[in-house]
Amino acid sequence: MDMESALAALSALSQSTRLAIFRLLVRHEPDGLPAGDVARHLDMPQNTISTHLAILTRAGLLSAQRHSRQIVYRACLARLQDLMLFLVRDCCAGSPELCAPLIATLSSCCPSPESCS
Repeated sequence: MDMESALAALSALSQSTRLAIFRLLVRHEPDGLPAGDVARHLDMPQNTISTHLAILTRAGLLSAQRHSRQIVYRACLARLQDLMLFLVRDCCAGSPELCAPLIATLSSCCPSPESCS
């Protein structure tokens, strides 16, 4: 991940509704949720949710697939992993053992993510 991609992802997540959407979709991996279900879970109008879903998708944090009349959104865990690794890549001024607990925690909670399309 480069600086511009990291900034785009962090910018997309820096709004409370978008962060809530992303966290909801992470919890619903690997199946994802249709846009209408996202709106219902967050008790928000569908058109508002659609705007936020589009921003998260453009930032590469979500993928969308059409299933009949519904669009199902999924969190892009590979992109999240890339972002987390970007943030800690040069961790601890050359003393990686200081970041070992953080990396171990991140590694243990998540399976190896698939790439998003």
